Amino acid sequence: MNPCVSALLAALGPDRVRVGADIPVRNHADQGGRAPTPPLALVLPRSTEEVSSTLRICHEHGQPVVTQGGMTGLAGGAHPGEGEVALSLERLSGVEEVDAASGTLTALAGTPLAVVQKAAEEAGYLCGIDLGARGSCTIGGNIATNAGGNQVLRYGMARKNVLGLEVVLADGRIVRSLNKMLKNNAGYDWTQLFIGSEGTLGVVTRVVLGLHPRPQGVESVLCGVENVEAALALLRRIERRFPGRLLVFEGMWREFMEVATGPGGLARPFDEAHDLCLLIEAAMGDGGADAFAGFLAEAYEEGLVRDALVARSEADRARFWAYRESPYEYRRYLPKEIGFDVSIPLDRMDAAIAAFRERIPARFPDAIHVAFGHIADSNVHVTVAKPGLDEATYRAIEETVYGVVQELGGSISAEHGIGRNKRPYLQISRTEAELALMATIKAALDPAGLLNPGRVL
Repeated sequence: MNPCVSALLAALGPDRVRVGADIPVRNHADQGGRAPTPPLALVLPRSTEEVSSTLRICHEHGQPVVTQGGMTGLAGGAHPGEGEVALSLERLSGVEEVDAASGTLTALAGTPLAVVQKAAEEAGYLCGIDLGARGSCTIGGNIATNAGGNQVLRYGMARKNVLGLEVVLADGRIVRSLNKMLKNNAGYDWTQLFIGSEGTLGVVTRVVLGLHPRPQGVESVLCGVENVEAALALLRRIERRFPGRLLVFEGMWREFMEVATGPGGLARPFDEAHDLCLLIEAAMGDGGADAFAGFLAEAYEEGLVRDALVARSEADRARFWAYRESPYEYRRYLPKEIGFDVSIPLDRMDAAIAAFRERIPARFPDAIHVAFGHIADSNVHVTVAKPGLDEATYRAIEETVYGVVQELGGSISAEHGIGRNKRPYLQISRTEAELALMATIKAALDPAGLLNPGRVL
């Protein structure tokens, strides 16, 4: 048996360390699309101290480690490499405290996001992090990837919601700053280094989140507009009329809605097909529904909005969200797909959509492509589904999409991270000086390169 695995078994026991056929298939692959790879061993710690022991032993043996959470990542970051030990935090789970006075929540890293959200809700608060994989993804994974999601417009990326962290370094040292204060300017804020580092600098084991008041009187509307220009004009008008109230501003282009209402089986929302549909939500408070409806009526009279449906019940709201979350069902009825998570400057978003519409069908005529995403955050998701999607075609599609991103000065990753899948393209979005700085930080915290090797850098 591998000496490092033997040492892990001796220190932690067979309940914590699994090998061979005892490793569940779910730990062989994340959602990044790579072929399943069984890890050398799977470690399932139940405490920060056991995470520390695991990393110390692996460090002593020069053993590479990949950290795993909910395995929902789309960039290949948690996907095991050949000969890597998988460190899964799925047992390191639980909300430890909700401090109503401070408006904070402390949770172990393996806690599913939905559990965190429920605990916040039961205490009368809102967790500002929300994404479609909420039932499976973990709060530690959200922090490690600096997850975005549906509420970034109002509450920011994961980074903006974090007050404190506990992290285990590559050599097993534990560092803690379980801060619950909004103001704490005592020296370097080292916690920021680990948010979005994708497990390459250390393993997040505990998180302190700042919570938010629950929004009141949420109004939901699904509307059709002519193009991105009209959508942005509507966005700015809402922000001016109702400052601080906008929660959601999601865009779904024509091809997206055609798939959702075609093979996806959802009912067409409007008699007329629009080039862009928007899902908008605003916290209007008590008595704000009439003001919001009046605003929409004005926008309709001016031609800024072509069609609109206002939710009158939770069932209506769920129906609107079913369109936006329909991509989670693509694997059920579309060919093999490749998904992109990119940012485009808003003044170039129309040009990006036009380029995708021109170049993807030209190079891949039998492919289905859709675009959707968080327009107000400059974030657009592009999905390309193609029969017989082999490795060469996969790379060609990547080059096509990332070529547009590069030309328009965008980012190859808006909210999903870099992982293994996007690493070859990182230079599109980062300068040589930035990459060198990242390498310096990595060398300082993980000089042997054992944590999530081959991810990001």
